[in-house]
Amino acid sequence: MALLQVDFFSEVLGMCTKMSVILPQRTSRQIGMTGAVKDGKYPAVFLLHGMTDDHTTWCRRTSIERYVSELGVAVIMPEVQLGWYTDTKYGMRYQTFISRELPGICREFFPNISDRKEDILAAGVSMGGYGAWKAALEGNENFGAAAALSGALDIAASLERHRKENPREQEFWNGIFGSRESVKGSSNDLWELAGRRKASGSPMPRLYAWCGRQDFLYEDNLHTWAHMRDLGIEVTARESEGNHTWDCWDMQIQDVLQWWLDR
Repeated sequence: MALLQVDFFSEVLGMCTKMSVILPQRTSRQIGMTGAVKDGKYPAVFLLHGMTDDHTTWCRRTSIERYVSELGVAVIMPEVQLGWYTDTKYGMRYQTFISRELPGICREFFPNISDRKEDILAAGVSMGGYGAWKAALEGNENFGAAAALSGALDIAASLERHRKENPREQEFWNGIFGSRESVKGSSNDLWELAGRRKASGSPMPRLYAWCGRQDFLYEDNLHTWAHMRDLGIEVTARESEGNHTWDCWDMQIQDVLQWWLDR
């Protein structure tokens, strides 16, 4: 595999930003690992980070490079700071960047990445899980599937909890999402996005979620999975013992890749 650290300019964000990129490489002489390349253009996973992380964290906390080495899959890990994959109230358009601009930039930089949405997965942990589902549900047709590990899938409930537990952070959340009344039923609400997508008759992306039973987001995940079932939306929802930690996500991302490639 090739690991690239890419510094580039985003027109949408109006600034330079970064991403880590893993590209397939056919190898046979590496000790302990074999690299593979698929015929034709290869699938890609956009791996999104959580609140306290950056574009390097997936490589630092997991063995993602080793997991994809024999799969012939590219991995894109962008930097989104604390933007919550949202077009924020303070003017930074992180949702547009991830959902619309970045896929095009990656296809331009790396022409061997597939341009078929069926070959593109958005996946992430916590805040990144929210961003992954959001990118796939908003209807831009760049992502054919999304996977959330310990995802903040019920954003209205998560924000209400954050505001009660950390009242000094009100300005932070208002700067991203606006007032508490403006979130539920908006384009930042995954429940609302899913309902709109279902009502439109557009094909639904494949959706996957895992959450540990000891995770503080477990109940929010259960409520979201039930809501999706009520809408008639299929979700591959899995749970097991586990918490909001990288040892869990390192294991679970392997199941995500298997689920996605077994389509």
